[in-house]
Amino acid sequence: ERQRQVSFSRGFYLGKYEVTQKQWMEVLGTDPSKFQGNDRPVERITWLEAQDFCDRLNASERNAGRLPEGWAYILPTEAQWEYACRAGTGTAYWWGNSLDSNRTNTSLSGIGETLTVGQYAPNPWGFHDMHGNLREWVADWWHFFSNQPVTDPIGASPASVKINRGSSWQDDENKARSSHRGGFAATSSHAKVGFRLAY
Repeated sequence: ERQRQVSFSRGFYLGKYEVTQKQWMEVLGTDPSKFQGNDRPVERITWLEAQDFCDRLNASERNAGRLPEGWAYILPTEAQWEYACRAGTGTAYWWGNSLDSNRTNTSLSGIGETLTVGQYAPNPWGFHDMHGNLREWVADWWHFFSNQPVTDPIGASPASVKINRGSSWQDDENKARSSHRGGFAATSSHAKVGFRLAY
């Protein structure tokens, strides 16, 4: 795949796990997931619902005095997500160039559903399930990359499709690569798409 140089003007935090059904329930009071389990990642949620989760969580945390001024829980940008997924590596997966079904939950694992978050070892920066379990909504609208170096990229103006990154329990080795990009309408939901929080 073609890579481009990306720089960030400020640091960011990213959730080490995908948002779980228990966390979703605590904020929104419902659980839309196909594969039930408190510690499994929430799925079958639209991009708009993931954004609503962030908005409500921010309001709750601000009211409780736990959210510092100027900070907010958000969806990561596509660039932030890939930076964290790669964890300083340049290979197809953080561990190398061949898919290892002992390291991730994809279609090659034969499990056929999500698993509790953190079942597999984290990447070198401590992030779990970046290559499997669920695809993850990110902030960006679908766009095509340029070859030029960029700082703090954010995808395009509003379009019809929001980007998701990573791969799911249903996806193959090509979609599990660090570089894989997917897209769905912001109003669509799928049992193979969830999200994690940035901060």
